[in-house]
Amino acid sequence: MNQIVVTGMVLSAAPIGEYDKRVVILTKEQGKMAAFARGARKPNSPLVAAVNPICFGEFTIYAGRTSNSIQAAQITNYFPELRKDMDDACYGFYFLEFADYFTTEGNDEREMLKLLYQTMKALINKRIPNRLVRYIFELRTLCINGQGPQVFQCVSCGDKDRETVFSVKKGGLVCTECAGDVIDGIRLSQSALYSMQYIESSKIERLYTFVVSEEVLDELGRIMGRYLDVYVEKHFKSLEILQSLLRVK
Repeated sequence: MNQIVVTGMVLSAAPIGEYDKRVVILTKEQGKMAAFARGARKPNSPLVAAVNPICFGEFTIYAGRTSNSIQAAQITNYFPELRKDMDDACYGFYFLEFADYFTTEGNDEREMLKLLYQTMKALINKRIPNRLVRYIFELRTLCINGQGPQVFQCVSCGDKDRETVFSVKKGGLVCTECAGDVIDGIRLSQSALYSMQYIESSKIERLYTFVVSEEVLDELGRIMGRYLDVYVEKHFKSLEILQSLLRVK
């Protein structure tokens, strides 16, 4: 067996047997990886608090031929604030499930890990509404995955000067000369378009530094809702719970 040390965030943890857990971690070094935490459900286990979702830190792992085992963990951020607020916790678990869907084992997931960490910090700091945090996270995740919409020029001819509409099915902006066959065109406000351009092009560390009006927030929500319906096949259970909670309120 080979011992490795990885830095990452726990995406999910499920009970296995009487005392163990199967943990999925998004790591800087290995992409997404699964590992067993033996005895982690025992009250006196040193791993009892370290292998819960959202925990971020260093994990010492023995990589076996058929499975990995977590031997030790040094957690640098438990994000305890997210566990004290139901709304924040639901958003956090949605982001974890979203990241889990879009990441793979052995792939370079450093950008996704950085985005996930900064997103959790944004939920805590309350600089911007949780809804905006969600739309920023969703859009930037799609961009990292190569599925982000074209918001800088016409997807058909590349023109940057003519007026445009946003077409979900076309995958972005379509200029007036190319929009003859567009049946789902949406005219974006300048604020919504600028927000999407900023989300797609700025450094991850600068993503959560702006706010928008309620009108623009609603606009971004409609756009992202339609876009995810077309390009993401996954049904997110955590999103269903989040939406139910927000409806009740």
